[in-house]
Amino acid sequence: MSRRTAAAAALAVGLLSLTACGDDSGDEGSGNALDAVTIEATPGKAPEVTWDEKMDPSEIETDVLVEGDGEPAEAGDSVLVHVWIGNGFEQEQSFSSYDQKQPTLITIDDTLLPGLKAGLEGQKIGSVVAVAASAEDAYGEAGNSSLGIGNKDSVLFVTELLDGVANEPTGEERTPAKWAPKLLEEDGKVTGFDFAGTPKPNGKLWVTKTVKGDGPAVKKGQTIYVNYLGQVYEGKEPFDESYSKGQPAQFPIGVGQVVKGWDQSLVGETVGSRIIVAVPPQLGYGEKGNEQAGIKGTDTLYFVVDILAAV
Repeated sequence: MSRRTAAAAALAVGLLSLTACGDDSGDEGSGNALDAVTIEATPGKAPEVTWDEKMDPSEIETDVLVEGDGEPAEAGDSVLVHVWIGNGFEQEQSFSSYDQKQPTLITIDDTLLPGLKAGLEGQKIGSVVAVAASAEDAYGEAGNSSLGIGNKDSVLFVTELLDGVANEPTGEERTPAKWAPKLLEEDGKVTGFDFAGTPKPNGKLWVTKTVKGDGPAVKKGQTIYVNYLGQVYEGKEPFDESYSKGQPAQFPIGVGQVVKGWDQSLVGETVGSRIIVAVPPQLGYGEKGNEQAGIKGTDTLYFVVDILAAV
């Protein structure tokens, strides 16, 4: 559980979502607006965009610059993506997740900008895709002033689909340790812990798993994408969770950005795993606790964490 909010990630997602009313039904076109730019695309690197002239698309156009060899991303999928956005009238960059050296987690749904959605839905993992769209098709009638895109401008998206993010653990089922409380679930989502019959914590960090993931091991310094739930020992309700949010949370791991119990227990675990952790106070919020979350300085914190991706 993070001590600080992921403001940069939230900002990035906000820039990519619909914030104004407009026509979101633009069809992929076969026009020539993308002829106005030359794009050198290399996976893992920001695109090199040379503007030959102002871009003036009459409809949404797409061009697969690099075709990946992964599965196509479908509606409802969550995908790790790098996104480059340019103003086709001013012929300049407006936003790039490459500058932040951190991809953006995007769920492909109806809240996405139509132009951005065209660069993701149906495209294979590993692909780099260019999309040209009018400002109205991209951001609605008002454009997007925060990106310097006026309502009469045009927009160039370059999307790189890095990886898909699973919606649930994937791997070998395991029998958890006897100290672990029972997980409560509803409609396939974890809703809490049942501590009946669970032994009292002893001040040590306990770690067990119900699924051994079949992905790579998490490394110190990576950003992990997880669903999680936290509840104090014998607590009636969770103090925090992400399962109901519809999209995984993301945290740097092993670098002091989360409680020490997470740093010590999750580094080295494999992607796809479902981990249960009992975090003693000294590896959680310490003697002060967390009053806002209702956590006392003597509380042991129990977490279930689904590790869905790590980059």
